Amino acid sequence: MTIGSEGRYSYDGVVITAPVSIPYQRYSPKPAHWWLGQVLSELGLKANLKPSNVDGLCASSFTLFPDTAVGLTQHFGLTLSWLDHIPVGGACGVVALRRAARAVQSGDANIVACIAGDTNHVDSFRSMLSSFSQFSQDAAYPYGSGGPNASFALITAYHMEQFGSKAEDFGKICVAQRDNALQYANGLMKSSLSLDQYLDARLIADPLRLYDCVMPCAGGEGFLVMRESEAVALNLPYANILSTIERHNAFPDDPVQFRGGWALDVDEFWRMAGIAPNDVDLLQTYDDYPVISLMQIEDLGFCEKGQVSDFVAANTFTNEGSFPHNTSGGQLSVGQAGAAGGYLGLVEALRQVTGQATDNAVQDANIAAVSGFGMINFDRGLCSGAAVLQGAA
Repeated sequence: MTIGSEGRYSYDGVVITAPVSIPYQRYSPKPAHWWLGQVLSELGLKANLKPSNVDGLCASSFTLFPDTAVGLTQHFGLTLSWLDHIPVGGACGVVALRRAARAVQSGDANIVACIAGDTNHVDSFRSMLSSFSQFSQDAAYPYGSGGPNASFALITAYHMEQFGSKAEDFGKICVAQRDNALQYANGLMKSSLSLDQYLDARLIADPLRLYDCVMPCAGGEGFLVMRESEAVALNLPYANILSTIERHNAFPDDPVQFRGGWALDVDEFWRMAGIAPNDVDLLQTYDDYPVISLMQIEDLGFCEKGQVSDFVAANTFTNEGSFPHNTSGGQLSVGQAGAAGGYLGLVEALRQVTGQATDNAVQDANIAAVSGFGMINFDRGLCSGAAVLQGAA
C-alpha cells in the first residue's frame, strides 16, 4: 500500500468488477429478498463464483425490513468473515465500495459482494415514507409536510434564488438524461422528452414539476470488490479505485441545504485521485431531483457555485456530446429502485470504463467520477460520497 499526499492509504491492488443490473419493474409482487438474490446470483454467474467463494457482503435495502444483511447470510447460504449493512440511501454504493475495498485491503475478506435492491408494491412508497424517519415524523409530518417533494422544493427554490439556477437548467438535465436512457435497455422511460414538455408539465410542489421527480420502482444493482490478482485470475474486466470520500451531516448550520459533504472534501478527493475534474470522461450523479445533480457538479469542482447555469448552457450532458452525465438516464429516466438507486451510477460507471456498456457507451471512456447523496431527513440529505474509477489498461 502507498500513502497519498493527503495522508490516507490508496486503494492499490484492490479493484471493482462485475457490474450487474437486474432490469427494473414499475411494480413487483416479489419481496426485496428476491431482488437481492437475483443480484447475487448474477454476480456469481458473471464471475463464475460459488457462494463459498464469497466471504464478504455489503447489502442495502429499504424494503428488506424486518430483515437485515445478517438474515441474508442464511437465506442465501453464505458463510462470511465480513459483513456490513449500509442504510445510507443514495450514498450507499460509494460507501459500500469504500468499506469493501478496505476490508479486502486489510485481509478481512477476499471477495466482497456489494448488493442493493428493493421491491415496489402498489403501496410500497407510501408505506416506506410513513416509517422512514422518526425525526421526520416528529418534525415535519404534524405540519402536513410529508415526503421528499416538499423538502426538495424548498432546496430547489433556495438554489434558484441564491445562485441563479433556472427551470430551464433543470429541464436540460432531465431532457439529456431521457436521451441517454433511450440508449439504455433497462430504462423504464421509453419515450423522448422535450424541454417544452418539461416546462409545460404540471407542478408537483412549486417549483418542482412532474419530470423533476423520480418514479419509484423495483430493481437491483451490484458489483464485486476483490484483489487485482483475483480479477485477473477470473478473467474479469475491472476498474481501479483512484479516490473516494464519504461525509455525513455536513454543514448542519446551513438554514437551507445548498451544498453537501463533497464541498468539505473536494480538495482531498482530487488530490488522492491524482487528477483534476477536467480529466474525467463522464460523471454519474445521484439524481432524485435535478437540483441535487447541479449541486454535485458545483461541489465536486466542475464549476464554481453560482456558475452552474453557464456550465449547463455550455454542455450537452448526452453520451455523444460534451460532459456525458448519467449515461444510463439516471434515476429520473431509469427509475428509482429504492436503495439500488444509490448503486445505479456506480454500476453504470464501471460498465463504461471497462468497455461493457453497449448502445449507450461513451467513446474512449476511461475515467469516471461517481457521486452519491442520500437519507433525506425532514429538511435535508445527510449522507454524501464520491469515487473516481479508472478502467484498467
